[in-house]
Amino acid sequence: MILLNCSTKLHILEQMLKSNFPESLKVYGAVMNMNRGNPFQKEVVVDSWPDFKTVITRRQKQAKTDDLDHYTNAYAVFYKDARAYRKLLEEPNVINWEQVFQIQGLQDGIYEVSKAVANSKQLDVNLTSFKAIEFSPFPMPDVNSRVAPSLQLSYLSVAEADLLNRTWSRGGNEQCHRYLANLIYCFPSVCVRDENGKPVSWGITDQFATMIHGYTLPEHRRKGYSRLVAVTLARKLQSRGFPSQGNVLDDNVASITLLKSLNARFLPCRFYRLILTPRAFSV
Repeated sequence: MILLNCSTKLHILEQMLKSNFPESLKVYGAVMNMNRGNPFQKEVVVDSWPDFKTVITRRQKQAKTDDLDHYTNAYAVFYKDARAYRKLLEEPNVINWEQVFQIQGLQDGIYEVSKAVANSKQLDVNLTSFKAIEFSPFPMPDVNSRVAPSLQLSYLSVAEADLLNRTWSRGGNEQCHRYLANLIYCFPSVCVRDENGKPVSWGITDQFATMIHGYTLPEHRRKGYSRLVAVTLARKLQSRGFPSQGNVLDDNVASITLLKSLNARFLPCRFYRLILTPRAFSV
């Protein structure tokens, strides 16, 4: 294991990951954030340098963590050789196997390799698979003219994390509330506010520079707000040099229809999110 803590090497890694799109997008987004202030306290380990076969981004060892917080305790993985990935997983001090955490990536073998190592360490593994998408810079539809003038296009505040926690399908707990507040504080967000200044539709960006939690309150749907939020957030990320990537479940027909109408590109690879839980924390 090699810890890349040299800014020059991290900038080189960022450029190297570009040649492995789209499979490297999750790691690339995390590394981009590291190279632009590292607001989420991440670090990178590789199996070798500069001819790496595996890259893993993780939370810095000195960062404060909650062992039950799989939202924050998240690893992004990209590998060129599945055997090298497994070997790095098995090395001591690469993964904290004593806490609940997640692994994210865009390669088919991530689940099988990760599960094999997790089984040997007596962790349960829960897999969710998504369609992976990316917004191209062009063409993107003009959506600004479709919103009523009484509404305001804005960004979220940390104080609104409770609303997001209550409406996110993955939320509803203390760890998620804290995680969402950190995302709002650290990364770009977009929201539509009603005449009273309350958010009615929004989207945020996570630690891997992924667009997540696109949501519109039920009573405000079918008014074009989701389109406006998605396009505005994608453009905001692109203006900062980030890819505008996202994920959608296969059975989320409404979101898939929306993404197609916005000319989003459905990637040839899938997004995999593994949540790993030590047996001591299993219920």
